[in-house]
Amino acid sequence: MELSRNHCSGDSFLDLFGGTGVVAEAASEHYRNILINDFLPSNHATYQAFFGKGRFSQKKIDKYILEFNMLNASDLEPNYFSESYGDRYFSMENAKKIGYIRDFIESGKDKITKREYWILITSLMYSADKIANTVGHYDAYFRTSNNRGTLLVKSISPKEDSKFDIYCEDSNKLARRVESDIVYIDPPYNSRQYSRFYHVLDNLVSWQKPELFGVAMKPEPVNMSDYSKVSAKKAFADLIDSLNCKHIIVSYNNTYNPKSSSSKNKITLEEIVEILSKKGKTISESKSHKHFNAGNTQFDDHKEYVFITQVQ
Repeated sequence: MELSRNHCSGDSFLDLFGGTGVVAEAASEHYRNILINDFLPSNHATYQAFFGKGRFSQKKIDKYILEFNMLNASDLEPNYFSESYGDRYFSMENAKKIGYIRDFIESGKDKITKREYWILITSLMYSADKIANTVGHYDAYFRTSNNRGTLLVKSISPKEDSKFDIYCEDSNKLARRVESDIVYIDPPYNSRQYSRFYHVLDNLVSWQKPELFGVAMKPEPVNMSDYSKVSAKKAFADLIDSLNCKHIIVSYNNTYNPKSSSSKNKITLEEIVEILSKKGKTISESKSHKHFNAGNTQFDDHKEYVFITQVQ
């Protein structure tokens, strides 16, 4: 955020690939208008819960959560979630509770506000994720159950008086419709599709109860990003060309030579510079960065780059 304040001017900030929302939240301390976008349902739910504009009663939310935490799994019937993920991503007891609570929220949404709906769903999602039988994502689960404890739903801490505009769209399409003084871009650069890594959380949020397949219990592919395919350079060039803004900030990680081919960049450093330079004057800064690693992938001299373009 320091680079943005030093090199960019304006009152509005758009985070096109919002992810967990931490960048947009930090930007909200400095800019009047914040726009945030991500096409994953789990991230969209998070934004609506933390940053949504609707009213909510924390007292009502706490009352619901108290009831959730008094549930006894032995009193509950099997449900979609327990039959799909029980004794896989979650213990059977936890899965029965999660599925029951999600059904309860959905069936009673006419009794709560939209903001309360998202807060309850996000609180459930965060609490469930803490006891998941995984290494941090949902591409696979431990074959031997790793006891993470019993589900305990805790309320998130939503913001009041939000100044966020929230979107759940394809970034390249959204770029053609909105404008912002500053646009922050941190797209995926390798072949790992986020929708395939967080399908359980997306399924819990969307609650469409699709048919699931394979050992990993995944639905049919949805929300597949062009930035994780060979078309990544073309998609990035189209995005940059479409932006209506004064400044562009791009975050980039140089995962060129990992042992895992799925971690290798789909866009090169030189291609990023070439595309941005056509849009305006571009400067860059870099720093060494310890890469998050949930498996055996190794990186040498891993660096994080930040490019700042003054649009001409």
